[in-house]
Amino acid sequence: MRGYGWTVLLTAVGTPLVYLFAMGVGLAALVDANTGAGGVPLGAGRAVPYLVFVAPALLATAAIMVAAEENTYPVMSGFKWRRTYYGPQATPLASRQLVNGHCLGVLCRLLLTCGLYFLFLLLFGAVPEASGWAMIPTAALGGFAFGLPLMAYASGIEDEKGQFALVQRFVVMPLFLFSGTFFPLEAMPPAVRWFGWISPLWHSTELGRVAGYGQVEPAWLTVLRVCYLALLAAAGWLLARRVYARRLGT
Repeated sequence: MRGYGWTVLLTAVGTPLVYLFAMGVGLAALVDANTGAGGVPLGAGRAVPYLVFVAPALLATAAIMVAAEENTYPVMSGFKWRRTYYGPQATPLASRQLVNGHCLGVLCRLLLTCGLYFLFLLLFGAVPEASGWAMIPTAALGGFAFGLPLMAYASGIEDEKGQFALVQRFVVMPLFLFSGTFFPLEAMPPAVRWFGWISPLWHSTELGRVAGYGQVEPAWLTVLRVCYLALLAAAGWLLARRVYARRLGT
């Protein structure tokens, strides 16, 4: 990652600034002005400012974006364009270790991005609860839940003909728009609400809201969300190991 380290750092700093100014200074002012002093209603007489409501979703979305970026073109590059995966074949390294190393590299970038994003959320006053730091690991888990199945898919592509652009347009963007990011999922029509239920971004966002401002939900549901994200990540990891082994012959 040293080759594009400045890009990683500037993106990790610039993206939260742009989104938080847009949400905290722009859209949040309009929403709060039209929903009363309490902000977004949560039921049972509770409400939070719009920026507080949307902050966990922005953090979780940043993790999804990083995971989508790191598990598509870099994976393809390892097999085809730069062929960086084939050098280790002459060493005792196994293909599963390449998978694990790639995952660790992505985890480092996820933690860097989410950590910096969280600092900006604190500066903007978007994290009222002391437990808000837990949004960092939940966002990273959501990134893995989406990114590792995508890694398995990317590792099986032998000729890139725009598949990754289609993933961005028809998977990543719909996740961003229809996973309860800007408004509660219950506000969506029932016919499309199912999309949020299976979305790793929605579950990651909801975990962040529990940690960030104390959104009330049953403990079993919180555990179920964590298990669902972990299951997606584990399935993607195991599938990626199989594909890497087949393509590298180790």
